Amino acid sequence: MFKKLFIAASLAVFMTGCSSIKMADSAQDEQRKEFIAPDDKAGVYIYRNELFGGAVSMDVKVNDKQLGSTGSHTYLYTELPEGKHTISSIAENTSEVELDVKKGSLYYLWQEVKMGIISARSKLQLVDEEEGKNGVLESKLAQSEAL
Repeated sequence: MFKKLFIAASLAVFMTGCSSIKMADSAQDEQRKEFIAPDDKAGVYIYRNELFGGAVSMDVKVNDKQLGSTGSHTYLYTELPEGKHTISSIAENTSEVELDVKKGSLYYLWQEVKMGIISARSKLQLVDEEEGKNGVLESKLAQSEAL
């Protein structure tokens, strides 16, 4: 009985808990939600708009450099020079997307959370503008590191 209760409680935390992610200030969040592409670079949003796996933070790297971490209903934003870049999501697995970005454009990557064996897994997916904007609007800006 105790074993079943422990498993059920562990799954509940795994599926809905909250991770400790450092958040950006609300003014930055509001600015990023205006969805204005920079003229000389590409803007990239990486968002995670699910409760599932909320207790697990997931690192995000751009070209093997740490951008930041996401938690439930958070997103990261970065600006990249035109060209090819590899975005990685690190959880129980590593999911990568290679983007060939154009300056003056915005890109949206959904960091989907999946069930893992020991912890949450992730799958990065490039999504269209409408889906991406909606996902970002459901989320709050997490603090990121300068690349």
